[in-house]
Amino acid sequence: MLDQLVTVFVTFLVVIDPIGVAPIFSALTRGGSEQYRRRMALKGTCIATLIALFFLFTGDALLRFLGISLAAFRISGGILLFLLAIDMVFARPSGLRSTTVREQEETQYKDDISVFPLAFPLLAGPGTLTTILLLASGLRPREQPLVFFGLLGALLGVLLLTLSTLLLASQLMKLLGETGANVVDRLLGVILAALAVQFVLEGLRAGLFGA
Repeated sequence: MLDQLVTVFVTFLVVIDPIGVAPIFSALTRGGSEQYRRRMALKGTCIATLIALFFLFTGDALLRFLGISLAAFRISGGILLFLLAIDMVFARPSGLRSTTVREQEETQYKDDISVFPLAFPLLAGPGTLTTILLLASGLRPREQPLVFFGLLGALLGVLLLTLSTLLLASQLMKLLGETGANVVDRLLGVILAALAVQFVLEGLRAGLFGA
């Protein structure tokens, strides 16, 4: 049980990537007051939490409604996370967890960046939502309460940690610098690649052998 919770926590930590989000947030709020940065960090994290919780509690029903098997979603989700891992290893921007050039241009004319691009796609982007669906699919809160609420606790814990890195983004960037942040990203990318392959293998095994 403990090993499973640690794995879930590390998975969320790698995908949401609090260290990697800090320099992006710092750039988006450059020139703003400390009060503005604090407000954007709190509001963005709260909105991202609501999005994540919605997918956590409704994801399984959504897959059943769409007629998507867990095996198929594990394979597709694993491939998606593997692509994200490649971008992290090579320290290049990815539409899965960062903004595109056009989206960055749009944010230049917005005072409130809490919903877009902070909450989505930086915090609760496709990679995060895919991971939630992968980990929560098949879980029944009434049948497996410890596992389900352990998953919920791990998710909230990582989001709380992310909020802390956003509030301390300026100090963190002075400490790590761009190079240091990229090194952390690369290390997390390697871990995420292994987790993504594991999801694909589990999906193939379930789809081919029904195990």
